[in-house]
Amino acid sequence: MNNQFTHPKERIRFAILTFFFAQGLCMASWASRIPDFKDIFAANYAFYWGLILFMIPVGKFVAIPLAGYLVSKLGSRSMVQVSIIGYASALLCVGLAHEVYLLGFLLFCFGVFWNLCDISFNTQGIEVERLYGKTIMATFHGGWSLGACAGALIGFVMILTGVSPVWHYALIFLIILIIALSGRKYLQDSMSQEVEVPGTDKTGTDKEEATRKAPNGFRLLFQKPEMLLLQLGLVGLFALIVESAMFDWSAVYFESVVHVPKSLQIGFLVFMVMMATGRFLTNYAYQLWGKKRVLQLAGSFICIGFFVSALLGGVFESMAMKVIINSLGFMLVGLGISCIVPTLYSFVGAKSKTPVSIALTILSSISFIGSLIAPLLIGAISQAFDIRVAYMIIGILGGCIVFIVSFTKAFEIKQ
Repeated sequence: MNNQFTHPKERIRFAILTFFFAQGLCMASWASRIPDFKDIFAANYAFYWGLILFMIPVGKFVAIPLAGYLVSKLGSRSMVQVSIIGYASALLCVGLAHEVYLLGFLLFCFGVFWNLCDISFNTQGIEVERLYGKTIMATFHGGWSLGACAGALIGFVMILTGVSPVWHYALIFLIILIIALSGRKYLQDSMSQEVEVPGTDKTGTDKEEATRKAPNGFRLLFQKPEMLLLQLGLVGLFALIVESAMFDWSAVYFESVVHVPKSLQIGFLVFMVMMATGRFLTNYAYQLWGKKRVLQLAGSFICIGFFVSALLGGVFESMAMKVIINSLGFMLVGLGISCIVPTLYSFVGAKSKTPVSIALTILSSISFIGSLIAPLLIGAISQAFDIRVAYMIIGILGGCIVFIVSFTKAFEIKQ
């Protein structure tokens, strides 16, 4: 029996939101301690550290066909529970790593569970969005960003108080375990088979038929995807390069480029705060400007933010001004990147003719190439030139997003 008949839809929505929160908390807990792991394993060369970080997107990429198959075969309800506990367990094990090869393997596992979370959580989110009959995906991603803000803040406090990563991660594991046990009963089964879907008949016949075919997900994955998913995926690819540049390198940027003490290494924190703020404002922005214009503004903010930080962040001698200018740049990037992924997922739910879990997997397959490229790209450019140069090159991708959104049909939709 489907859970929307036994629980209020508001409670279901809040429960799904807490799972997104838990995923963001886990991700930011890792990212906030990256400089510590860099020091622990004496990774002084940027490209060498990029190779270590590369194991996360490798894990995410390897898990793409597995994620689509498991979610379509076992259902997102089961996979949400498995993936979030696995994600938190992998984080805890990362804190216990004592040599670099083990760290690389554990980061690979971290990436696998990260992607399992992405597909299963967003499948749940789209189903609840259909239950509401309106666009609410951005609020789920806002919950993820809120969790990431909490993770960044907890990490900042843990660094200042000298708590080791393993005890830090043990606390995060406990918090996520409580969230998972509290919210599991509100997770949805095969909601799309019974809920009215705008544009179909009362029971959503097209989606029901797609769901029946879901176990053949591997076959669908290797067929030529619809053009819509290719166009959305290209924007997603650029967006994930930007996210990787901020998640994996923002703390390192403040440490190695801005040269601030630990008490002022707030780059990752301000980025996540603005990312969360932007996601909670996204639905309002849709009402004002529409989804296409929102994506155009997002790409512009990303471009401007990276160039502000890279070009103006080192102009002033004052440490206070350096922190302010670089934080301003990071805030613009956070505001810009905040709406891109949830908007792409919303376009999938509104326009794609492919079953949801498979469509999300195809979109992720294309987008995650950005995650694969980013660590090596940024590491190589930083090693050859400077991380500022790498950030300016990443900033150009914001302009590419504006161009693609402006001149492709995938982003034309009635608001």
